[in-house]
Amino acid sequence: MSDDKTFLDTRNPWVVDTRELGRRAGLSRTLRRTVPVSTVLGVPDVIVVPEGSEIDLDLLLESVVEGVLVTGTATARTTGECSRCLDPIEDEVEIELTELFAYPGSTTDVTTDEDEVSRLVDDRLDLEPIVRDALVLALPQVPLCSEDCPGLCQECGRKWADLEPGHGHETIDPRWAALVERLGDSPAGGPDQEA
Repeated sequence: MSDDKTFLDTRNPWVVDTRELGRRAGLSRTLRRTVPVSTVLGVPDVIVVPEGSEIDLDLLLESVVEGVLVTGTATARTTGECSRCLDPIEDEVEIELTELFAYPGSTTDVTTDEDEVSRLVDDRLDLEPIVRDALVLALPQVPLCSEDCPGLCQECGRKWADLEPGHGHETIDPRWAALVERLGDSPAGGPDQEA
């Protein structure tokens, strides 16, 4: 019962043929595979798994009564920019995966909405959507080059790590600015002023 819309091509590195598991609960096999990233995953200009990089999959496929249970890890290289100092950063993200791919006609298939559970199509499963979604959710929302990154000076925009100790900028309360301007450089406008 496959049409062009639901056909999963086994030449696609994300698609796994599960026929050797047979639909008998208890059978399992390991799957180690490196797959390419065809589109940028993440938030551009913040942190991404870049297009053209690779994701390493280390999975266990287990035949269960309702379908094929996929568990394991996916690991990918990330690139981005530190949210505090804006330096480029590279890191690695590893995610844990647990996903049931329901057999057509199983109780799980019949009793769940289409977007609630993954499904097998012609004894094949597509790992890309679950890996992509889990990786994007695992990326840090505020990536840092280091936990103690001091960031940038708010006044001059230079990195605190590159500035001399005691770096600062004189700031005048805007409410006193007109008075300071009128009195010039005399300290607090007082002792050298005549009464």
